[in-house]
Amino acid sequence: MRSKTDEKDEKNDETEAKPQETRDSLPDWLKAVKSVVCQAAKTLVVPVHPAGWPFIAGFAIVSVLLALLSEFLGFAGLVLTLWCVYFFRDPVRVTPSREGLVISPADGIVQAIGKAELPAEIDSDGYEDDPLFKAKTLTRISVFLNVFDVHVNRVPADGEVTQVLYHPGKFLNAALDKASLENERATVVMKLASKDSSIAFVQIAGLVARRILCDAKKGTAYKAGERFGIIRFGSRMDIYLPPRTMPLVTVGQHMIGGETVLADLQSSEKTREGEIR
Repeated sequence: MRSKTDEKDEKNDETEAKPQETRDSLPDWLKAVKSVVCQAAKTLVVPVHPAGWPFIAGFAIVSVLLALLSEFLGFAGLVLTLWCVYFFRDPVRVTPSREGLVISPADGIVQAIGKAELPAEIDSDGYEDDPLFKAKTLTRISVFLNVFDVHVNRVPADGEVTQVLYHPGKFLNAALDKASLENERATVVMKLASKDSSIAFVQIAGLVARRILCDAKKGTAYKAGERFGIIRFGSRMDIYLPPRTMPLVTVGQHMIGGETVLADLQSSEKTREGEIR
C-alpha cells in the first residue's frame, strides 16, 4: 500500500516533467522560428565600444526631446539612436593565430592595392637594418570603411609597437588615393615577432569621420586581433607590408577585422587575382 508521501512525490515528478514534454512537443515550424529569433538576437545584440556610449546617450536625450515636439521626430530620433548603437558595436572575432599571418585590422572593402612610400611622419632613424625602412616603396593595402561597417580597429600581427604618430590634416573622402597623404591620421609602426622586419598600419579620418582614437602604446607587445582603437563615422585603414610579402586579397573583397588574412609572411605565393561572379 502506497503512502501519501509517495503519491505526493509522483505528482511532483509529473509536474516537473510537463515543461520538458511541452518543449519537446513544439511543432517543427515553431522550433524553426525560435531558432531564427535566437540567432538574430545573437547577431544584433553585441557589445558596444566604450567610446560610443557618450554618443548613444546624446542621441537618446535628443530623441526624447524630439518626441515631446512630435511623434514623427521622436521616431526619427529613435532610429538614429539605434543606428548609433549599431555603429559602435564591438563584436567578438576569432583571429587565426598561426605565426606569420597578417590579419585585416579593419572591416570594409579593399579599396586599393599598390606600391607606396611610408607616411612622411615615420621616423627612420635607428631602423637602417629593418627591411620595411630600407625599401623605397612597399605594398600598401587600403581598406575603406563605410558608415555601416564595424569601426573598431585591431592589431594586424603579433609584435611590439615602436612608434605611434599623429598627423593633423584634411578630411577628404577616404576613398580617394590622396587621402593617405593629406588626411588626418594616426600611424603605428610595429616590430614583428615572427620576422626581422616591421609593419606599419594607419588609421585615416574621412569626409564624415572626424575623430581617431588610437590606444596603441609604444613599447607594448600585442597579439594579432587585439583592439587598439576606433575611427568614428566612416574612414580608411592603410597597411604597409614588409618587402616581398604578397597580399592574399584582391580589390573589391570585403574584409572582416581580426579575422580575414591579408598576407602570409611565410608564403611565396604570387599576388592573387579576383573575378566578380
